[in-house]
Amino acid sequence: MIAYIRGKLVSIQDEAVLVDVGGVGYEIICPNPFVFQEALNNDFHIHTYLHVREDAQILYGFKNEDQKYLFTRLLSVSGIGPKGALAILAGVNIPEFVAAVEREDDKFLTSFPGVGKKTARQIVLDLKGKLTSTFSIANEEIEATPVSTGTTEELTEAIEALKALGYLEREVKAVLPQLRKQIESTTNTDEIIRKALSLLMKK
Repeated sequence: MIAYIRGKLVSIQDEAVLVDVGGVGYEIICPNPFVFQEALNNDFHIHTYLHVREDAQILYGFKNEDQKYLFTRLLSVSGIGPKGALAILAGVNIPEFVAAVEREDDKFLTSFPGVGKKTARQIVLDLKGKLTSTFSIANEEIEATPVSTGTTEELTEAIEALKALGYLEREVKAVLPQLRKQIESTTNTDEIIRKALSLLMKK
């Protein structure tokens, strides 16, 4: 197993980063490659998971150990493969996700791309009670008022609106980390779009 890669970040693509390690280039698939934008052309460290199948060996990369662990747990869910797990991780707040699993919140879980009601039920069935020991902050979230799914739903609507305005998916992904920080308590799509446009114009 390749636990991490350390080298020079030489390229950021729509779905992957390219890391040079002693003259060897490693292509690493990530949930959101653009979160590593500040490290471009610099020394770089990324947590990795090597997924082996009959026709390929694919490296997946994560910003931290929490993301990596959740990825491996999602792979254990019947019906979720690497592509589906990445789609969830690309827009997930881990404590909110764990809290949603514990309270069996299908509405929250189905807000992620590719997750229908059947898959949401399977996530709850396979993961409930198995994440809280690792993500301790989730216990506080569970005991608190249930997390609103509004922001997640409105953010998805805003992203689609930005694409309709002509922005590329990679451009939107590049500002998502900053955007999420600014809209923690926002449930208005128009406001989210305005904030996103402000960030995009700074790029």
